[in-house]
Amino acid sequence: MRVLMVAPPGAGKGTQGAVIAEHFHLHRVTIGELLRRHVADGTELGRRVRPLVERGELVPDDIVLDLMREGLLEARALGGGYVLDGVPRTVAQALAAYRVAHAIGMTADVALHLSADDEELVGRLLKRAGIEHRADDNEAVIRQRLRLYREVTEPVLAYYARRGILLTVDAMRPVEVVSAEVLAALEARAG
Repeated sequence: MRVLMVAPPGAGKGTQGAVIAEHFHLHRVTIGELLRRHVADGTELGRRVRPLVERGELVPDDIVLDLMREGLLEARALGGGYVLDGVPRTVAQALAAYRVAHAIGMTADVALHLSADDEELVGRLLKRAGIEHRADDNEAVIRQRLRLYREVTEPVLAYYARRGILLTVDAMRPVEVVSAEVLAALEARAG
């Protein structure tokens, strides 16, 4: 099974991605974590993307697609299944990501959309900021990230609907309820 996570910041991509990966024994490819690791390690890539990450802006497609390709190749080597979080962020990136995945035989089976409203997400992210102390979790950056998601990322849902792989789950409920619905829906699709 190959699952793309498509959701606004704070909707539970990381949480649900981990649940899915564990349940189905899939490799997790998390672009945001990879970028934050590069920033923390002070790599050349990290120095390039640090200002973008700290302002909640989108990282250039070439960087994101390179990280995605590496992650998908690793997933293929580990058996072929994956949960991908962090790609795509735009319709153009969705099309490019499909071409990259298709070229290596690793296209997604499901685009899992976790739906949630902005005020709930702001609250969740501010709470997370108090725990994790992430540079990109202050209210101004959170609202910028949500605005970008609504304007730039949300349109990719129509693309996945046309491909017939979109699965939407209401993420405004307790984590356990969302997890149960996600796993049941994915089990049904897996046959």
